[in-house]
Amino acid sequence: MNVLVIGSGAREHALCRSLSLDPAVTALHCAPGNAGIAEVAELHQVDALDGEAVSALAVELGAELVVVGPEAPLVAGVADAVRGAGIPVFGPSKEAAQLEGSKAFAKDVMAAAGVPTARSYVCTTPEEAAEALDAFGAPYVVKDDGLAAGKGVVVTDDLEAAAAHAAACDRVVIEEFLDGPEVSLFAITDGVSVVPLQPAQDFKRALDGDEGPNTGGMGAYSPLPWADPKLVDEVLETVLQPTVDEMRRRGTPFSGLLYAGLAITGRGVRVIEFNARFGDPETQVVLARLRTPLAGVLKAAATGDLAELPPLRWSDDAAVTVVIASHNYPDAPRTGDPITGLAEVAAEDAPHAYVLHAGTKQDGDAVVSAGGRVLSVTAAGADLGEARERAYRAVARIGLDGSQHRTDIAARVAGA
Repeated sequence: MNVLVIGSGAREHALCRSLSLDPAVTALHCAPGNAGIAEVAELHQVDALDGEAVSALAVELGAELVVVGPEAPLVAGVADAVRGAGIPVFGPSKEAAQLEGSKAFAKDVMAAAGVPTARSYVCTTPEEAAEALDAFGAPYVVKDDGLAAGKGVVVTDDLEAAAAHAAACDRVVIEEFLDGPEVSLFAITDGVSVVPLQPAQDFKRALDGDEGPNTGGMGAYSPLPWADPKLVDEVLETVLQPTVDEMRRRGTPFSGLLYAGLAITGRGVRVIEFNARFGDPETQVVLARLRTPLAGVLKAAATGDLAELPPLRWSDDAAVTVVIASHNYPDAPRTGDPITGLAEVAAEDAPHAYVLHAGTKQDGDAVVSAGGRVLSVTAAGADLGEARERAYRAVARIGLDGSQHRTDIAARVAGA
């Protein structure tokens, strides 16, 4: 199979790594990719938001499957353009991607499907926002209705900060705060059948102890030893399948990756949000544990054949990812700093630990930082303690001036 992956982050590097290990994949391309992806796939320049350019590239390469990684191209309709060219694509249509593109749309779908979620108000004026904030009280949860690259949500006890975030957005969803631990659960779907993956937990705050601003995610781990063994089946029955059924009922079937961000509250599982693609950094740990070759799974979703797929196979190993971010992230990051230690990790820590590139680029012989989240150091082990130890040993080999990373990823659950 000739596969083209669209995107340039650590999620896409994780996808490309898994696809490169799949014997069914005979050619692997990525556009635009990054310095790490270049080691496993042939890179091509393309505007990832331009559906015609992406579909033209797919045709030119003879791609038999296109995998769209990030949310912005999906919301821009890139998957529709590729489908229009007659090429199977893993990723929802522009209309279906509104499950992530609009928080208000997602709330409407959940209400129609009977999916348990937080009570909420959609607000377009400061007066409406003030009324909603007053109705729910602290902690205040304010979400930009549109795409915000993982940074559009403010959770705060500060009423002024909540109101200011609401005022900065055209339209916001203000909702009740959900207590309890958060879980990310991905599901692959062809619009009818739904195949859940293994759950993961990510760490959204920038600093140790869940302090600091919200980020796109600073690390993740899987499995979740503290979670109810029946959690995945329950979420499939009460959240994932009803949502996919409702989208099909509306005439906008959702195929691709449906990501449910969940809170395990005292009153049961509640959906915090839906995403229309693999999450970053959870993808890094989930794919580290997947034993079924990836290309066939994604192709089955793209062609409507998911029901014929045998059950997925998983490693009993645990996986931990630690994100190394640039100076000043999540504010305007500093870029252009050289990265050292990559060869040492490959020589000393493989195959148990490896580095997935996010914001990097090749600059002559050097690899330099080119974004906020720069690297995802991922490791597997017999349990979370061993995986964590291996991940941080590899992190210690990496040099990036002014960089930051959390030191407590999976610490509590690993007993560290």
